[in-house]
Amino acid sequence: MRTLLVVAHPRPDSLTFAVADAFAREVERRHGPVERADLVREGFDPVLHPADEPDWSDPAKVYSAAVRAEMARIERNEATVLVFPVWWWSMPAVLKGWIDRVWNHGWAYGGRAYPHERVWMIGVAGAGAQAYRKRGYDEAIRTQLEVGVLEFCGVAERRVELLYGVTEGAEFAAAAVASAAALGASY
Repeated sequence: MRTLLVVAHPRPDSLTFAVADAFAREVERRHGPVERADLVREGFDPVLHPADEPDWSDPAKVYSAAVRAEMARIERNEATVLVFPVWWWSMPAVLKGWIDRVWNHGWAYGGRAYPHERVWMIGVAGAGAQAYRKRGYDEAIRTQLEVGVLEFCGVAERRVELLYGVTEGAEFAAAAVASAAALGASY
């Protein structure tokens, strides 16, 4: 299975990239090739310009060349995995903008579905699981991403994983990398 791995973090030496690399190594070893998309280093523009604004009356709208190139990158793969740090209880703006621009009306929803049946999201969360549960942030993030994005776009095999507590010490960061490898192995 060919997998598109989309990473959203400004530093290639970040824990987010270590998590993505651990996941990708296991997927490549056990399941098939991984194409990596580094949105920040590639200079992806997350701003939704008029050319990429959904046209609710025209599901056959032709989007910008940049968006069509991203759509083609998705289409040449068979699954998508998004890896990102959890910032302000959500994903970074560059990844949200990628979804806003690329997963567009008439292509990922609105009479059609996202072209992959399998899409996973792996969030690297600084606080521990208890901190997320305390105010319901974990369920809010899952609802927003799993229901509001993946289910809305018709993704059959959807999964949102949060790797908690990574800022609470080196052992938690190492556990997140190990968890990512285990996710890749079970993918």
